[in-house]
Amino acid sequence: MKNKLMPVIVGVGQVSQKEFGIDSSSAVALMEEAVLNSAENAGLSREALGEADTLAVVKSFRESTRNSPEALAKRIDANKAKQWLMPNGGNGPQYLVNRFNEAIAEGKCEFVVLAGSEAMATARMIVKTTGNQPQWEEPSFREPEYLINDAEMSSEHERQHGLWLAPGFYAMAENAYRHWLGVSIQEHQIQMGRLFSRFTEVAEKNEHAWYPIKKTPEEIAYPSKDNRLVAWPYTKYMSAMNQINQGAAIILMSKDRARRFGIGEEKFVYLHGAADTAEKPISTRPNFYSSHAMEVLADQVFEGSGLSMDEISWIDFYSCFPSAVEFARDAFGLSKDDPRDLTVTGGLPFHGGAGNNYVMNSIATMVETVRANRESFGLVTANGGYLSKHSAGIYSTTPLSGSWSRRDPSEYQSSIDRIPDVKFLELPSAEAVIETYTVLYGRDNRPSQALVVGRLGTSLENSSSPRFLSVMEGDTNLLEAMTKEDMIGRKGSVERQDRLNKFSLS
Repeated sequence: MKNKLMPVIVGVGQVSQKEFGIDSSSAVALMEEAVLNSAENAGLSREALGEADTLAVVKSFRESTRNSPEALAKRIDANKAKQWLMPNGGNGPQYLVNRFNEAIAEGKCEFVVLAGSEAMATARMIVKTTGNQPQWEEPSFREPEYLINDAEMSSEHERQHGLWLAPGFYAMAENAYRHWLGVSIQEHQIQMGRLFSRFTEVAEKNEHAWYPIKKTPEEIAYPSKDNRLVAWPYTKYMSAMNQINQGAAIILMSKDRARRFGIGEEKFVYLHGAADTAEKPISTRPNFYSSHAMEVLADQVFEGSGLSMDEISWIDFYSCFPSAVEFARDAFGLSKDDPRDLTVTGGLPFHGGAGNNYVMNSIATMVETVRANRESFGLVTANGGYLSKHSAGIYSTTPLSGSWSRRDPSEYQSSIDRIPDVKFLELPSAEAVIETYTVLYGRDNRPSQALVVGRLGTSLENSSSPRFLSVMEGDTNLLEAMTKEDMIGRKGSVERQDRLNKFSLS
């Protein structure tokens, strides 16, 4: 590859519409504004966007129009661009940067616009005020074309047993992690508060943060009138905030195309490392206290770069819940007292996350950060589903030597796929033991149900024991007690009742 095919980020744009009414911007309108901001950031005219050859949109949680890439292309006059929709998954923005850096380096495209948004705060106001859904449909001639398959990240059986809302899964991972560490419930609760209190210090200084307010560890860790429990041990302030109006966009080009547009090299940001991995299905993973896919990601993003974690000055770990940050911190070899901030935005609970598109904001912020701190390096990680899909990238204004390339992700994905599956039963009926669990809470701050992952038998020491999913319902005093005492390893039994597996303590 000649140097003219070197991929570079030349423009980034963000929008956070914090003041809004029922007539405020749709999700596509927010994307349009973010793209125009990214063009201005790059020093490009609006007319120049018409020369884009590729446009990729990150899917909203609830697509507001039939074909959002087509609608955005019409708005920015990029109708000649090949249009793609990226399916569900918070890994999407970083995956797109990785994928299209490779495509530019291979000469398959040279001017790429990436964008995504959510207008959920406005949509919610419309529904509450009018009783109707937002009328944001825009004319379209066809269905959108997905860049990759839009695969389900959980099975029907997993969803039946509560694994369709992210807080339940991540809370179960959190409890498994705490038990694995051997830390008490009380100590771990305040540790999570300390972790995210540092995130609020970053959010406080970020003009795009939805909640730019510093909070103490205690305010985050413990339930209160404004901070209800969601899925124990998680409070509201530990949970991703998606009821926002936010968007972000990135413009990628070949270096030659950027120079022909007259874009100065002070705008260029290079991707020094790129990696993508996928975890095993939820029910058959080796454990719930770590992510092997994340560990492989941490190794591969540095592959061939000559860099190490010690040389990374800026970090944005995906932060939907504390366990996502803790798993990433461990995978990348950071200690709990590492002085570096683990976010450049303030994270999903405080910056807010535009559904699948949060990482577009974190990349945009990282680009501005390394531009302001030239020759430094920044790491962004992204996570989709239930720790299901992972992507990472390393950013810097430091030019790459030679040509841009990366290792084919399928080569290292095989090391994850080869890990033996845990045996899983959908219809268990026997003595059993709790592997991990969480207690779900309603808006009245009262426990409503426990989700339990268990193993058949009477001990967790037998790693070959079949795993199952189950629920516990009814006894609110028992559910409350399960948040005060660690129940992992407790014995009981499981049986099928009313189309669900029900667990009972001995």
